[in-house]
Amino acid sequence: MGTKRGVSGLLIRGEGFEAAMIDILLAEDDDALRRYLTQALEQAGYCVVAVEDGTRALAIVETGEPFDLLLTDVDMPNLDGVELARRVTALQPAMAVMFITGFSAALLETGDALEGAPILSKPFHLKELVDQVDKVLQVAPALS
Repeated sequence: MGTKRGVSGLLIRGEGFEAAMIDILLAEDDDALRRYLTQALEQAGYCVVAVEDGTRALAIVETGEPFDLLLTDVDMPNLDGVELARRVTALQPAMAVMFITGFSAALLETGDALEGAPILSKPFHLKELVDQVDKVLQVAPALS
């Protein structure tokens, strides 16, 4: 399954389309969850580079490799997701950011979330994750 840009400028997913290069940088310190999320996003047609912490994610971005989305856990050792997002968007301002966390209420209350960055609270269904990523990246489902 690939994607293409529709007349509206949205990416459209469906059979027979050549895959658009939509690259996601995933930073998640839980090994099992990182593998699970990577698999779900790849099955949805995204290219995913998954790393175990914010420090490694930042190092990849510092090489100049472009990404469309940073999908990051908030609570990680060494470099948390909020600080990672701040540093990454300073280097690549066009990169969208989305947070995944079990602590979204606390994040929102402290005002630490980046302006407009969606927050997906754990636990969540994989469909919910893919739908939210599609929304952030303005991807539409295949037209019938």
